[in-house]
Amino acid sequence: MNKNELVASVSDASGLTKVDAAKAVDGVFQSITDALKSGGDVRIVGFGTFSVANRAATTGRNPRTGDPIQIKASKQPKFKAGSPLKEAVNN
Repeated sequence: MNKNELVASVSDASGLTKVDAAKAVDGVFQSITDALKSGGDVRIVGFGTFSVANRAATTGRNPRTGDPIQIKASKQPKFKAGSPLKEAVNN
């Protein structure tokens, strides 16, 4: 499912127009992004938790030359599915 299909599904399920459903989907995505950027978590009971993981700097290898390269530290968004979502997917 891509974003357009998600918007259409939200529109059908909620009775909103596609324009309003697109605004709602964009609003949810932006709210999650803003919370993660500020260092917080987003917990949606029955769905899952969005959080930020810190990835330490490491030494890697250039695949062409084999020379060592330094990979800088970064922050990675992550998602942990809640129990109801896991059960729904597995049934």
